[in-house]
Amino acid sequence: MAYTPTPQELALLHNTTLFQGLSDEQLQSVLQAARYYELERRGFFFHQGEPATTFYVILRGNVRLAQLTPEGRQVIMHYFGPGNELAVIVVLSKVDYPVSAEAATDAAALGWDHATALALMEQFPRLAINGMEMVAGRFWELQNRYRELATERVEQRVARAVIRLIHQHNGLRPAQSVPQLTLTRQDLAEMTGTTLFTVSRICSSWEQRGLLDAGREQLIIHNLEDLIAIADDMQTHSQNGSARGL
Repeated sequence: MAYTPTPQELALLHNTTLFQGLSDEQLQSVLQAARYYELERRGFFFHQGEPATTFYVILRGNVRLAQLTPEGRQVIMHYFGPGNELAVIVVLSKVDYPVSAEAATDAAALGWDHATALALMEQFPRLAINGMEMVAGRFWELQNRYRELATERVEQRVARAVIRLIHQHNGLRPAQSVPQLTLTRQDLAEMTGTTLFTVSRICSSWEQRGLLDAGREQLIIHNLEDLIAIADDMQTHSQNGSARGL
């Protein structure tokens, strides 16, 4: 039986990159072809190295993308939240999943397998066009991440990562005015190419300045404007000097 999204979920799906420009009737046809998935925290949508058979759009919760290096070290590649797509590109390319997708919180998603995705794209060419735009967007984002690692101070990189996650609605609860992110300091360190010690030092500095509260697996943002200023490198040297890091 097809999953019936709530009005809020339907609005969310209309605004995803993949489904933008579809009419209500077209989107309903796409949703009727989907399967509904619900995972508890620490469950996996897929594992690195498995054949990429299904892509997903997240309805609720947060999903952590991690990759195991040849040396056996796990690296957090990304965090995704409601409205984000998982593995569209690799499923259409018929390759193995290059990362594992773990539910960082209880999560729910809709999924489409390879054959269904191709049939829908033939039926609704808008989906194929949106898919191409997704590829371009992810490539542009990857270029920016490399530039940040090569040229930006560590505090600026960490601030940019936090702002990026907020913009992706990662952990952002619409009923609350204070943005909240569900992730660990270790995750944030791996995402920004630095150490747990450095991220902990930066978060402690930001807590002292009233920018946020950093719990064990949660960031509660109190001063988004100042975080944006750090991300844009608009602070003075004296403000930044204590948290330049490694």
